[in-house]
Amino acid sequence: MCHLEIVKVDVSAKKVQKMKDYVAEEKPLHIFLNRIHYATILCSPTNLKELAVGHVLSDGIIKSIEEIEKISFKGEGVCHVKLKPNIDLEKRLKLSKHFSRIIFSACGSPSSYKPSLRLPKIKSDLKAKAEIILNCVNSLNFIAETFRKTGGVHAAAIYKSDGTLVALAEDVGRHNAVDKVIGLGALNKTDFSECFLALSGRLTGDIVLKAARVGLPIVASLAAAIDSGIAIAKDAGLTLIGFVRGKRMNIYTFPEKIFL
Repeated sequence: MCHLEIVKVDVSAKKVQKMKDYVAEEKPLHIFLNRIHYATILCSPTNLKELAVGHVLSDGIIKSIEEIEKISFKGEGVCHVKLKPNIDLEKRLKLSKHFSRIIFSACGSPSSYKPSLRLPKIKSDLKAKAEIILNCVNSLNFIAETFRKTGGVHAAAIYKSDGTLVALAEDVGRHNAVDKVIGLGALNKTDFSECFLALSGRLTGDIVLKAARVGLPIVASLAAAIDSGIAIAKDAGLTLIGFVRGKRMNIYTFPEKIFL
């Protein structure tokens, strides 16, 4: 985030005041896989390594971080991800619909929420207390420093079922925030099957697909779910929860994983 001068107008008090304020930043991150340009993501310029790792994981290009040999940065915002020699990147790119694209931070996404192959069912016996889900989601905007200062970013976090915070990330794009937090968790060897994802953005199909691909069994958000997100959740065996606000929540799929 950057610090700049603005003019604040209070119409009711008929007052105009010059003041300093924080504004969220947006920069490009260019991701190369074995020297092949995979994507350019417009994002908040923090946790860029984690964003790159989380993005290729949640896109299904790699199956685990063990397939990565090296991650390096050359120049500003240029990330090179070198995969191990036994990985057939050309074959994986052919199976992927996503290749050499620009991903904007706006709500619209060029990503398709329909997987090219049927998603495997999430293998997890995780159950979570409703009160813990409520507390974790409701606390997102309080623990997210950039959001508190700018109001211009989304937040995503991974928690254990007892409410222990595993990873937190913020970004101008809701997809990027989820990718970052997945990358953080993966680099720290987190067992996603024992955790749930909390976020501030809408539960669209592409967002839910990211969680399903890494095996997160529960996804909960302050915002609404839409039909594409619910369809992916049903297909993957994922519990999807929206409108987590105050003391209420809407559970769209597999409510048996949530108890009072």
